[in-house]
Amino acid sequence: MAKSSAGAGYRCTECGWQSAKWSGRCAECQAWGTVQEAAAPRLARPGIRAAAAHRTVAPASTPAVPIGQVDATEATARPTGMDELDRVLGGGLVPGAVLLLAGEPGVGKSTLLLETGALAAESGPVLYVTGEESAAQVRLRADRIGAVSDQLFLAAETDLDVVLGHVDHVQPRLLIIDSVQTIAAAGVEGVPGGVTQVREVAAALTAVAKERSLTTILVGHVTKDGSVAGPRALEHLVDVVLHFDGDRHSQLRMVRSVKNRYGPTDEVGCFDLGEYGLIGLPDPSGLFLSQHREPVPGTCVTVTLEGRRPLPAEVQALVGFSALDIPRRTTSGLDGNRVGMVLAVLQRRAGLKLGKQDVYAATVGGVRLTEPSVDLAVAVALASSAANLSVPHGVVAIGEVGLAGEVRRVAGLPRRIAEAERMGFRRVIVPAASGAPLERADGLSHLMQVHEVEDIRQALSAVLGADL
Repeated sequence: MAKSSAGAGYRCTECGWQSAKWSGRCAECQAWGTVQEAAAPRLARPGIRAAAAHRTVAPASTPAVPIGQVDATEATARPTGMDELDRVLGGGLVPGAVLLLAGEPGVGKSTLLLETGALAAESGPVLYVTGEESAAQVRLRADRIGAVSDQLFLAAETDLDVVLGHVDHVQPRLLIIDSVQTIAAAGVEGVPGGVTQVREVAAALTAVAKERSLTTILVGHVTKDGSVAGPRALEHLVDVVLHFDGDRHSQLRMVRSVKNRYGPTDEVGCFDLGEYGLIGLPDPSGLFLSQHREPVPGTCVTVTLEGRRPLPAEVQALVGFSALDIPRRTTSGLDGNRVGMVLAVLQRRAGLKLGKQDVYAATVGGVRLTEPSVDLAVAVALASSAANLSVPHGVVAIGEVGLAGEVRRVAGLPRRIAEAERMGFRRVIVPAASGAPLERADGLSHLMQVHEVEDIRQALSAVLGADL
């Protein structure tokens, strides 16, 4: 008979999975030899609980004051020198704040933080701790991207006590740990990167950051599904969680705020990753549009929202007869499930015969579009390619397509239309009763022609000029 889970039990030192009996392989992370016996929890005796009720209350270190008398100048954000990063952070780095920067391997996290550290070193010492590379390797990258500063200190360490010793010696204004999964705390069970180790290391660094008003940036790994690796408590310990992502075959990189106690969570910072580091892109519009001398069937432009920032992007589709029993459905940069749904709506509600056709749908520039507002542009591009009819120049399609064939409203439509007009587009197809602005705030007429449509048939007729 198995032991009760209330006893000592067994726990995986890698991921924290618990079991009532020992096994050679963890059922959660599938690691071998990591399941070990856990210490039994100590139970409080009734006598101890009774004594706790008569404890002597310790005096507070600082008296409580009315919130209106609290000095907030100490929590004022300091700009990093990278405008796009400051945009996401809400102005800059707050003293004593702990940030977690997560991203896939090779996306450019170390490059971003090395540049940030070099810029922040102009106003005070910065300590950069690397646990994944040697100091010489980091120096080579710093020479390549121009991130060498006399106030930027570098240490290649993986022991938490040694890292805290470096903090005492350097007295930095900014501490960068690359990465938190490589730092190990002595006397704590588990391997570096395991749940227990990551939790203890992050808690210790957070305590030091709050005690010394030391801004700390932790680099975190991500899992296969793109979430932050390690215990969920890691995201609760820190003040700011940032995701740094981008297609490895594209130079565009984006910083997104998932959690921010000091600023907005709907801002996005755009960077261009080149040979000499990261360059901020204050105006990324136009990166995801192709240049055609003549209209080409199968292309349509839409405007998506990345945080508060509208970005024009082009959707391309190619539809052709399939020689296979099961036609191909291939997507790149688009949600395959939503493309399949749009295909079903076009066949059922618009009368297009696409059952025996190979369908290829992609975006331009490596951008990934997952917002529902892209549905209408995908539908127009597919219908344009299937009918071999070109979408006229200067046309933008924005809207969500429902299963009944209706075109639904989307958020932020005025900003999308204004950005499309700024980029030179003159016609926009939007959902009916969407409140699209027909006049500008200054009283002048829009140069943009706004066409409101109720369903997919009206949209295709308005764009392609034919009843499909």
